[in-house]
Amino acid sequence: MSAKVSITLDEEVLEFVDRSSKNRSQFINEILSQAKKNQLLKELADAYTELANNPEYQAETKLWDVTVGDGIDA
Repeated sequence: MSAKVSITLDEEVLEFVDRSSKNRSQFINEILSQAKKNQLLKELADAYTELANNPEYQAETKLWDVTVGDGIDA
């Protein structure tokens, strides 16, 4: 799904877009999709860091590690 939008670009930016691609919309979509992906990856990394620094989560993980290794065969 796509939507038409009207945006204003600096002249230098528009010149860059035009030099970089024959299809402005496709180029801008690719750039913004990559920016979105980078933001989501950063948020995921931040969430993992937060978990790694959370003592309550670490204690819970230790309990589960003991349960997994309790000797019951699969």
